[in-house]
Formats: sequence, structure tokens, C-alpha cells
Amino acid sequence: MLWLLPAMDDLIDKLPAHSRVLDLGARSGSFHTERTDLTVVRLDMEIPAGRKSGAYISADAARMPFRDGAFELIVSNHSLEHFRELEATLREMGRVLRRDGALYIAVPDATTLTDRIYRWMARGGGHVNAFRSPQDVTGVVERLTGLPHRSTIVLYTGLSFLNWHNTKGWPGKKIIFFGFGSERYLALFVWLLKRIDKTFGTRLGVYGWVFYFGCAEPERTDEWVNVCVRCGAGHPAADAAAAARRLWWGPKSYRCLVCGGFNLLS
Repeated sequence: MLWLLPAMDDLIDKLPAHSRVLDLGARSGSFHTERTDLTVVRLDMEIPAGRKSGAYISADAARMPFRDGAFELIVSNHSLEHFRELEATLREMGRVLRRDGALYIAVPDATTLTDRIYRWMARGGGHVNAFRSPQDVTGVVERLTGLPHRSTIVLYTGLSFLNWHNTKGWPGKKIIFFGFGSERYLALFVWLLKRIDKTFGTRLGVYGWVFYFGCAEPERTDEWVNVCVRCGAGHPAADAAAAARRLWWGPKSYRCLVCGGFNLLS
């Protein structure tokens, strides 16, 4: 799954030439960039078969094989919840990042419906750290990295991990509760969650947060409510609305600008 989140691309685009970026807990890669003047290092315990551009390194995040201040930007995109040695990993992040560097962190909110579904479907999903409030993240990151917190943006769900396009083999009997992973079923389900949120002030459509530390100052701070149910890409409201068309039974649909997946406009 691809996760295109608010202002990650802005941070990468603003980096000076010859900057070094660490994609921490990257798996196949948390982001794609066309820039060839950056050094991108992707670190994980295992190197996957499918890869994006950059150098892949197999190492423990709690014991990184890099010198002090090696990177101008660290991206920890949905990886912090998986690190068993969280405090040691955060200290290492503070060590290998330049003092004037930027830190981008995205994590799920463990109190949300989406995270509970994920852990129920995936028998925990490898989540060993539960973050239940923004302060759970900002407090420990500031204390162990020494980097000041700059901004927080709420993330919304697309439930893309349930989409049959993203499953390998039979996902188990629980998938029957989600239309067997049907894309149109998930699009309707997500749309209904967000309609309930608008009507009753609930948080059923919320997934987690993005945090910016150090010199990271996002240009865009709008919340991307429209998230693709296939690839997980978030879209600014104006972009999704421009691509939408009215369905005969009420809501507007649009095709994801990244993967072409079917979605309903929230």
C-alpha cells in the first residue's frame, strides 16, 4: 500500500540539493521522489523484494549504522508503532539527524475504529506501541530526540488494508464483514463513517496523526479527508472534488489520482 500523506512531499521537495533522507522502517519504501540530487536510505530489518529508488539497508532501528548527524530528514511513516525498543530507536533518530534537520512521523491512533479493525484482522498487526493521544507521541519524541514539536495534522482512514487488491491469498473468514474486500463496498463503508462523523461529531473516520519536529514546517496544514480505499493515498479536498461526478443515488464518486481506485467523495 502507498500512503501519500499531508506535506511529506513538500518536505522532500524543499530539501537542498545533496541532502540525505532516512526512510525508517521503510519496507518497500514510504515515499517516491523524482529528485536525483538526494541520497535516500531506506532501513528495515528485512529488505523486501519490491523496492523503490534509494539504497536499502537491513539493520535494527535501535542500533543504526550511521554517523552522528548523517541526515537532513528522517521519515518514520507508520513505523513507530512497530519498534519494540522504542526509546532506544528515538534516541538513535535524534543522534543521526542533524541539529537543524526535520523529522516526519505518522502513527495510528490506537483508540480509533480503523486501528482496532486492523489489529483484529491481523492478530495485532505487529503493533507493540499504542498511541492514544497526540501527547503520547510528542512528549516522548521531544524528550528522547531533543527536537521541538512543530505541528500535528489528523489522518483519515481509507481502510485500504482490507481491499482485495492488497491481500495475498485468502485473508480469512473475518473479511466477510467487509464485503469480502470489495472496493465499492469499502468506499461506501468509509463514506458512511465520515457522514456519521459530520452529523454527530464522532471520530469513526479518523486513523491517526502526522507530526512534524525539528525544522519541519509544512506548507499545507489542511486535513485530507478523502483517502483512497485501494492505495491509501490522501487527496486535498479541491483535487478530489474536481475529479468527482454525481452518482444517481446521491453521493459523488471519483477515481484516485494515484491508482485509479473507486472512491466516494467525503
